[in-house]
Amino acid sequence: MNGADSVFVFICTALVFIMTPALALFYGGMVRSKNVLSTSMHSYALIAIVSVQWVVVGYSFAFGDNLGGIIGGFQHALMNGVGFEPNTIYSATIPHNLFFMFQLMFAIITPALISGAFAERIKFSSFLVFITAWIFLVYDPIAHWVWGDGGWLRTLGALDFAGGNVVHISSGVTGLVAALVLGKRKNRSAARPHNIPFSILGVGLLIVGWYGFNAGSALGFNAAAMTAFITTNTAAACGMIGWVAFEWIKTKKPTALGAVSGAVAGLVAITPGAGFVTIPGSMAIGLIGGIICYFAVSVMKKKFGYDDALDAFGVHGVGGTIGGLLVGFFAIVSNETLTPKGSEGFFYGGGFSLLGKQAIAIVATYVLAGVVSFILLKVIDKVMGLRSSEEAEAIGLDVADHGEEAYGGMAV
Repeated sequence: MNGADSVFVFICTALVFIMTPALALFYGGMVRSKNVLSTSMHSYALIAIVSVQWVVVGYSFAFGDNLGGIIGGFQHALMNGVGFEPNTIYSATIPHNLFFMFQLMFAIITPALISGAFAERIKFSSFLVFITAWIFLVYDPIAHWVWGDGGWLRTLGALDFAGGNVVHISSGVTGLVAALVLGKRKNRSAARPHNIPFSILGVGLLIVGWYGFNAGSALGFNAAAMTAFITTNTAAACGMIGWVAFEWIKTKKPTALGAVSGAVAGLVAITPGAGFVTIPGSMAIGLIGGIICYFAVSVMKKKFGYDDALDAFGVHGVGGTIGGLLVGFFAIVSNETLTPKGSEGFFYGGGFSLLGKQAIAIVATYVLAGVVSFILLKVIDKVMGLRSSEEAEAIGLDVADHGEEAYGGMAV
């Protein structure tokens, strides 16, 4: 065990935890004031639900003994065998239970990201049932596919440094399916962010957490961690520049919400390759991610007419897809990265081999997340109903579902 590695990952774990309350601020500021508490509860409820699920069986399903490359077994159920001694398969220099906690923070924030797609119109009870089932049936299997020892995508050679498939694509695709199944919000044209400073503060905290998210995925204080730290910051900056530049051209106004959204788009895009690419590569990935996510949010959503309320698919689904594919171009094998030998991207002499593997991983994630989410939503809708009543949407879900008002009777 290495003390420096352990302290580093311990700090990164705390930083990743911050991301979920930060997301509550980011999403909460973008909805109407009568729904800010409801939206925030989506994130905070998952801290409780996923923490328990992960202890009981979630971690074991993701990182336990491999069953056919599809799912882990019950080896680590109720944290059996997860103690202070390192697990040499995944984290040879840090405590096994620290690795458990680090991965828990990823499992918490992933379903929280989904909630941005159906904000202001889903019943809280239905949300809880859907998201709990989703963790078992979507998140745990994909985490095993990509990161688990023997997982079929890991064995294939697809690369996902910190969660492009596992976190962003899975949540973004699920968000799109949920938005389509639930339908559009009532009085959607009147929906405006009620507190943009909330959202700006939330993104600031998300960026801080993202350093732990990406750099911590090296699982030690090493060259790969520092590479991921720098590429993360650089891609966020380039994502902001790309989004704002095209927004300025298109609308003649560079908005504050657009700037922070661009930073998030850059962060999402670099996540799959944060420890696998060079600094110049991260600049290209962040810039491309910011530009494409801007058009996904400003053009594609309007063209197809779906109500992805807070752009879960437009930023996380699209950004994760772009980032995962670009790893196939920019991944480089060097002493400064964790990239396996034979995983060079197209620009570094690897041909299209890695790009093909990345595409397979992305398609597989789309299929599992999309199909399972659709079935779950339809079953829940049939059994207990998904959508809040028109009356509940009119008065706001804060009062309708939680019996509270954020601003003392002034919600609109």
